[in-house]
Amino acid sequence: MKKKYSLKKNNQKISVLVKKTKKNTDRSLKVNIKTAKGRKLSSTNWLRRQLNDPYVKLAKEKGYRSRAAFKLLEINEKFNILKFGDSVIDLGCAPGGWLQVAVEKTNANLDQLNKKKGRVIGIDLKPILSVNGAEILVLDFLETNFEEKIGEILNYKVDNVLSDMASNSTGHKKSDHLRIMALCESAAFFAFNILNEGGNFVSKVLAGGAEMELQNILKKKFDKVINFKPKSSRSDSSEKYVVALNFKKD
Repeated sequence: MKKKYSLKKNNQKISVLVKKTKKNTDRSLKVNIKTAKGRKLSSTNWLRRQLNDPYVKLAKEKGYRSRAAFKLLEINEKFNILKFGDSVIDLGCAPGGWLQVAVEKTNANLDQLNKKKGRVIGIDLKPILSVNGAEILVLDFLETNFEEKIGEILNYKVDNVLSDMASNSTGHKKSDHLRIMALCESAAFFAFNILNEGGNFVSKVLAGGAEMELQNILKKKFDKVINFKPKSSRSDSSEKYVVALNFKKD
């Protein structure tokens, strides 16, 4: 049986057919990976999951750098946060999947000449391959002079701040949760200073309890704050996304 995933592209709803889904769910037909000498079991499990993930295959077919692109596509389909002409800052932009989606949806690459051109800026600690239509800056988001450096490059406020950042895993769930929530809060306070009135903020969070404090902070600054778990987010993952809409100036 084939399975359909609906997405929006260029503001028109399209239907993406994921081929061979039945094969992916049939144990006898799954790609099986043996544990190689020197490779950890966790690495083998990750590789097996990647090779059998329909979104990984679909990302390759569509030219996206990661399966995470579909998470932003779903968020945008649900909440319509990215529009032609919008300005966007993507924090922790590597490997560039969210940048690609943001460029498409804001027309930052002038793919549609009769539409308003947007601007997309990606921030990451390490250099990544260029994305047509995006400006990529190698900066440490947590540096004390980060906002000053951004201000030198961008002399106006933006319409969207996106963050798919995650700290390196320690293997300790509570510690990992607190670390990613600290990143989310830092991203949120940055958004408060850089967003236009009516702007939006999207950030990845991990379920674990501390995310409620972030939501309470966001509810004071935005009209709506929603938790959303895209279908393209793995079911066994504790990740979800907080989507804060319509920023209110003090």
